[in-house]
Amino acid sequence: MSEQTVDAGADQEIPAAFRWSRRGFLVSAGAMIITGIGTVQAGATGLESLAADTGVAEGTVTAAAAKSAALPTRAGIVAEFKGRKPKKFGMFLPGVITHGKHRVALTFDACGGPRGSHYDKSLITTLRKHRVPATLFLNSRWIEAHRSLAADLAADPLFEIGNHGWHHRPLTVRGQSAYGISGTRSAGQAYDEIVRGLDAVAELTGHRPRWYRPGTAWVDDVGVAFAKRLGVRVVNFSINADYGATASTSVVAKNFARARSKSITLAHFNQPGGRTAEGLARELPQMLHAGRHFGTLSKALA
Repeated sequence: MSEQTVDAGADQEIPAAFRWSRRGFLVSAGAMIITGIGTVQAGATGLESLAADTGVAEGTVTAAAAKSAALPTRAGIVAEFKGRKPKKFGMFLPGVITHGKHRVALTFDACGGPRGSHYDKSLITTLRKHRVPATLFLNSRWIEAHRSLAADLAADPLFEIGNHGWHHRPLTVRGQSAYGISGTRSAGQAYDEIVRGLDAVAELTGHRPRWYRPGTAWVDDVGVAFAKRLGVRVVNFSINADYGATASTSVVAKNFARARSKSITLAHFNQPGGRTAEGLARELPQMLHAGRHFGTLSKALA
């Protein structure tokens, strides 16, 4: 989301308003695994959630299909959106996904840049320990700083990789700012912010992801239409779990505790100096014991 402090007031329930499996051989294996899988029962681990996430899901595009589905050109998009003026700017605009259809979707951002290219290994370790799937939104600068690590995360079937942009900028056509970060100032810059982020993820995974979270999570209404035209959906959240990795352990735990079926949570795994990992580690076992059913975004939105 943001490399800077996020206003705690953003933590609120919002009114309801592609990934091929990590390796080609998992497609057929995943189809067998998910046969007959039902919902997670109280006291179960996250393994059932993982099993249900190893097959091909909605929001998934195979590598072959991705290569054959050419994106609109930069010049074509600039011409198409010439003269379009935004009327709204925010995190929860029409067309922005804030809830799933079922399951709890845990999403974590890695924002990149001078203050955002760290790695919270303990958070990822907690997810792996409990076998709880999650969607990781990677900024291209974070990928560049952690090539081997990014490839390892992308190869893990527990995780789905989303696009967190190129330079982690709010997606606009007029340069609106959020948390002191200037947004893209034109259709051309908006194109670069999305597409270069798509390319960075595609280098890791062999396909372009469908899910996109703008830098800071702020976007204008033209940006929402712009992203859709490029074949991606803007995904934000219904629960802000860590306020830009600034919240205390207890606050993070309480925010995760509020997650129910259809919730999409936002937190960060690029700030090991924060308390996000501690809060998640405290609350996740309780969520599993209570029977929360977890899924990647593609499963939660299927």
